[in-house]
Amino acid sequence: MNARVDTIISEMGTRLGANSGLGGSLKIDFGEPGSIFIDGKSTPNAVTSGDGKAADCTITLSLDTFERLISRQLDPTSAFMQGKLRVAGDMGLAMKLSPILQRTQG
Repeated sequence: MNARVDTIISEMGTRLGANSGLGGSLKIDFGEPGSIFIDGKSTPNAVTSGDGKAADCTITLSLDTFERLISRQLDPTSAFMQGKLRVAGDMGLAMKLSPILQRTQG
């Protein structure tokens, strides 16, 4: 797995705390660099590598697009409309991504 993905997993786990507010599982898939799995059903919530895990919602995007979202250089709705971000599964969970990313920004 990519070192950048490992860093994101660590930072998201710290910033999300015990309750992300998701109420479901979310996978952020970066393709070759790896993926992140947020278990919003467990107590406390857990953020781990998403490799080989199925989730209620999978968001697929490049690592660069993800970093642009976190830094607020790109709006999640714009990324979706431009095809830079794809969603499979529970769209309600995907809609909760923006507040999570804002909490992740450091």
